[in-house]
Amino acid sequence: MQINFSFEETWLHKINPSVKLLTMIFLLFIVLFIHNLNFMMNFAIITLILYCFFTGHPTKRVLLFSIPFVIVFISTASSMILFGKGDTTWLKWGLISISEESFYRGIHIGFRALTFAALGLTFALTTRPVYLFYSLMQQLKLKPKYAYSFMAAVRLIPIMIEEFQTIRNAMKVRGGDDKNGILSIFKKMKSYTIPMLSQSIRRAHRIAVAMEAKGFSDTTKRTYYYQVGYSRYDLIFILYFVIMLLVGYVLAINLPYLPATDIRYN
Repeated sequence: MQINFSFEETWLHKINPSVKLLTMIFLLFIVLFIHNLNFMMNFAIITLILYCFFTGHPTKRVLLFSIPFVIVFISTASSMILFGKGDTTWLKWGLISISEESFYRGIHIGFRALTFAALGLTFALTTRPVYLFYSLMQQLKLKPKYAYSFMAAVRLIPIMIEEFQTIRNAMKVRGGDDKNGILSIFKKMKSYTIPMLSQSIRRAHRIAVAMEAKGFSDTTKRTYYYQVGYSRYDLIFILYFVIMLLVGYVLAINLPYLPATDIRYN
């Protein structure tokens, strides 16, 4: 069973995966320390531009992947808006208390969650796992036995899904999937988990023996099937965020959307 999505390769796909990973981690770290609502909104717009227009995936798929994170945005923002603390109360009804401070703080948290989602999805949709692990071995000096183990685990996921479907179809044919009730749920879990667990143990043992036989446990220098290097797209990627974030910060100071420069509640 192969899980493949058709997409158009863009310049984001040509960036060195290690450079992209480290840049994304650094940006996620920066997001945690942004307390200016207007700058946070600009930060979210900057990441959404990459996600919506440069991932190379069809618009319908991009919108489909965005649905859970829009729900997260609404839920996180609304919970803080409705039940947050503040001095300037706009509406109070029972447990619900909407204030100016809680409103701005809720919008800020929502955009922060949206930025996290956009950065993560952009990385996931534009990075091939094989190139990522090869880059980690070549640029960040990750030991091959760990990198190839992760790649083997990724390859096993579709096999496990196919095996789950096979067991499910076999149970339907034998009439073991038609019973209802609490006891039947535990019996179904036992029927699924024991075969899949035993097969997983066998596969893990075979992979470990094969890797040891091919010398993955020693420290000798290895050659690589894929050579991953640096390119001008790495510099373009870094410069994009440096320039756009500087512009976003200047606009947040001089042309703010909302009168909230610091959403922290003292």
